[in-house]
Amino acid sequence: MTNSKTTLSKLLAESNFSQECKELLSYLPKDRSFFAEYLYQYQGFWYPPNLLEGVLYSQKHFQARDSDIILVSSPKSGTTWLKALVFASVYRQEFQTPLESHPLLDNNPHSLVPFIEAFNFHTQDTFPRIFSTHIPLGSLPESIKKSSCKVVYCCRNPKDAFVSLWHFMKDLVLKEMVGCTMEQMVKGFCRGSSVYGPFWDHALEYWKESLENPKKVFFVKYEDMREKPEDWVMRIAEFLGYSFTEREIENGVLEDIIKLCSLENLSKLEVNKVGKLMNGMETKAFFRKGEIRGWKDTLTPLLAEEIDKTTEQKLIGSAFRFFC
Repeated sequence: MTNSKTTLSKLLAESNFSQECKELLSYLPKDRSFFAEYLYQYQGFWYPPNLLEGVLYSQKHFQARDSDIILVSSPKSGTTWLKALVFASVYRQEFQTPLESHPLLDNNPHSLVPFIEAFNFHTQDTFPRIFSTHIPLGSLPESIKKSSCKVVYCCRNPKDAFVSLWHFMKDLVLKEMVGCTMEQMVKGFCRGSSVYGPFWDHALEYWKESLENPKKVFFVKYEDMREKPEDWVMRIAEFLGYSFTEREIENGVLEDIIKLCSLENLSKLEVNKVGKLMNGMETKAFFRKGEIRGWKDTLTPLLAEEIDKTTEQKLIGSAFRFFC
């Protein structure tokens, strides 16, 4: 058993929880899971116990500032790449030669932009502060909802997100669990019983909020960013109040950031090949292919159809469409 598997299994174990969390777990709806023994439903979404504890802690203790930037996504939906792009864009004045001496060359994006449900948001002392989360809209800390901080949500096609999650969990956890099949995991994913799931509800809530409150929430599709990264990085930077100037674009600043933060470049860096996060998880686990429609190499036609049917049902009455 590798260290990464041991670490992730430990993170998902049901132990050492606060009394509040233990009491909550005793009566919340639960479902068998391949991520932990059980997932628990809290405020309409599903979590393994350790992540639920993190959500509860952030709801109670996270104090947003008006200048904060919050990056949101469902798991395996472009989180790592979004963190790198926003970090490099917002702090580009501090690091004006990104391809030569930039923090991203020696630090994994998850180390530079912490999750608010990971208990380590207290250590963030940069300006502006940049955080990330997978927490659904309705469960965000009240301070985020009430402040003027900006939220950027990255959405991905559910089949690609599922396949990325499958490989992530397969490498780190599922080898330890007897009897798990992709078919079973698809069924759980489609009924919503997945980490931070239901996947569709998660995306739709933030999409609707971006329409109703466009100065607060910016919604972007992962696939659009992959096809036209320059356009979308400029739009995100403008939304956050850090627009690129014409001179910066002419001098190649935007181009340098795109190159620095490309998944191809990040995955080749030593820190992302052999490094570890503070919790002991190997950084290489966060880099795979990041392809559009990469699901075709993994999902059978029947499993793809099952996810498509769920997607169609979830979007009834909505104008939103995932990237096909």
